[in-house]
Amino acid sequence: MSTPPDSGILTRRSFLQWSQSMLAMLGVAPLVSSSAEAFAAPASSDASAATDYYAKLGVKKMINAAGTYTMFTAAVMPPQVQRAVAEAAKHPVHLKELQTRAGEYVAQKLRCEGAVVTCGASSALTLATAACIASANNATAEDIPQKVGSMKNEVVVQKAHRYGYDHAIFLCGAKIVEVETLEDYKRAFNEKTIMTNFFNSAGAGEIGHEQWLQVAHEHNVPCHIDAAADMPPISNLWKYTGMGFDLVCFSGGKGIRGPQNAGLLLGKKHLTDLAHASNNPNEGVGRGMKVAKEQIVGMVAAIDWLIEQSDETMAKEFTRRADVISQIVKDIPTMKTSIFTPEVANHVPHLILTYDPAVVGLTPNEVQQRLRSLDPTIELNPSTGSPHAGNGMPACPNSLVVGTWMLLPGEPEIVGRQIRAVLKQGEA
Repeated sequence: MSTPPDSGILTRRSFLQWSQSMLAMLGVAPLVSSSAEAFAAPASSDASAATDYYAKLGVKKMINAAGTYTMFTAAVMPPQVQRAVAEAAKHPVHLKELQTRAGEYVAQKLRCEGAVVTCGASSALTLATAACIASANNATAEDIPQKVGSMKNEVVVQKAHRYGYDHAIFLCGAKIVEVETLEDYKRAFNEKTIMTNFFNSAGAGEIGHEQWLQVAHEHNVPCHIDAAADMPPISNLWKYTGMGFDLVCFSGGKGIRGPQNAGLLLGKKHLTDLAHASNNPNEGVGRGMKVAKEQIVGMVAAIDWLIEQSDETMAKEFTRRADVISQIVKDIPTMKTSIFTPEVANHVPHLILTYDPAVVGLTPNEVQQRLRSLDPTIELNPSTGSPHAGNGMPACPNSLVVGTWMLLPGEPEIVGRQIRAVLKQGEA
């Protein structure tokens, strides 16, 4: 399957018609798009006049054969989303009105009661915590975090679901109570419990979704689930609210393909309304997590774009890219190729290139280092050369792991040729 060129055309007039409709909220129509744009190159309204600021700043460009990792600036927005962001930058609006209308629109599209466009998934977790504190204590956004120490402030989390993003909870002044067994969990609830947090891709813990929800709701405590990187499948965007989770956070700049510094908090409207109260431009804990007009419109446009895609079409294209690379490196001695799809987070086909380093003369980590020295640099998935399973991937001590889903047109061929060239250097 070849990648068709970008054929979507969006005029200023048609964008303004869309934006006015979005603000009116009734009769909203999605941006013009075609499925071809899912895999098209970045758009530019005037390429001849554009300054390459990466070059001006001396920042080396990268071919992202890793995935939607924050350190690699996550996803490249599809042309439809890029155009929406660029057009939004031209027009000032009332920020609170835009946030409200965007939240209503996203909630309608994603089949939930309420939604907030946030400054990433971590910001969504902070705003979720603030909302649950305010709800449990009948408090205002101005009370958080300075008065939280004397309030109901406990968040219940499975020990296996603890992670670095706990800091997003601590920003609100909340405390985490760890549990391991179901009995621990039942005993953890008391008059100070305000929320639970479930890390969807933890891959560990004794308590599953249904029991987690059941016990918390028996105590009238809201449940938040962190599903930041858990799209695709597209249906996950309404699956967890449909299961009964009161709040769900997603990263906007990963599989959704919106701006990197955007995210979503979805869930029960009374809680998302409280999250809005702590968000900018209000004087709450989310004030510093500013979501600009460009991010908000970009997030809405990304949802419009995503709803037009299909999991099957995307997976087929990612597999095609893997096949291109596999064909280029197939003559490397001892080379074996396979496809692996993580179960939850980053649920897309990954290409695994396994070979004998003793025969080829280079370890996978040495190959990665040489690929990083190129211009543009090439980053492989962090599981490359790892003796340990993690992030949904198996142990890959003798393998290069290529994430193909963020590659742009023409890049699978470049990645294949460069990997082959480096491996041939080892043979020599």
